[in-house]
Amino acid sequence: MKKFQILYVHGGMTFKNREDYLDYLRNKDVRLNEKVRWHGKHLRTELGEDFHIIKPRMPLQDNASYEEWKIVFENYLDVVGDDVILIGSSLGGIFLSKYLSENRIDKKILATYLIAAPFNDELVSGEDLVGGFELGEDLSLIEENCDNVTLMFSKDDDCVLVDSADKYKEKLSNSKIIVYDSKGGHFDISEFPEIIEMIREDVGKIL
Repeated sequence: MKKFQILYVHGGMTFKNREDYLDYLRNKDVRLNEKVRWHGKHLRTELGEDFHIIKPRMPLQDNASYEEWKIVFENYLDVVGDDVILIGSSLGGIFLSKYLSENRIDKKILATYLIAAPFNDELVSGEDLVGGFELGEDLSLIEENCDNVTLMFSKDDDCVLVDSADKYKEKLSNSKIIVYDSKGGHFDISEFPEIIEMIREDVGKIL
């Protein structure tokens, strides 16, 4: 069986100025124990050896710049094969939305999953959305680049407001949009069986 590649783009934060960023660092919660997230061991264990999960560390995650993320992402995009699966979470979700809406991809993308992707600065609670991540007016190229696009949101998300789902729906008529009643707020969950099932279904369509 073919080994499928999953390219995962994590979340991050952006700030309007350096003082806001430094203030965030001063007040950031300190955790002594590592959090267990769905996109770690759970994803690898449930999908198994048929999938190669690639998780690049994007530059300056806590003070991100789109142009810097774009450089790193393109380095990986150049070396993955056809039928790659893209997953973007939070800031990683809007990064993929912006990139795929502005660049024509020369290889086949099997599926794209955008999880809690903000649509604009007004629909992000308590954070700025700057650093070049702002979306343009026309997002239609996303659906031209990708066979299957699924966006997922949660009603109890206190970071990316669920109204983002309606905004994306206005722009992406052929994409699937799922709104959950609860996914631990900002998809702060250790297991995500729904996305495992979606990935297997999308892969099954070409086997």
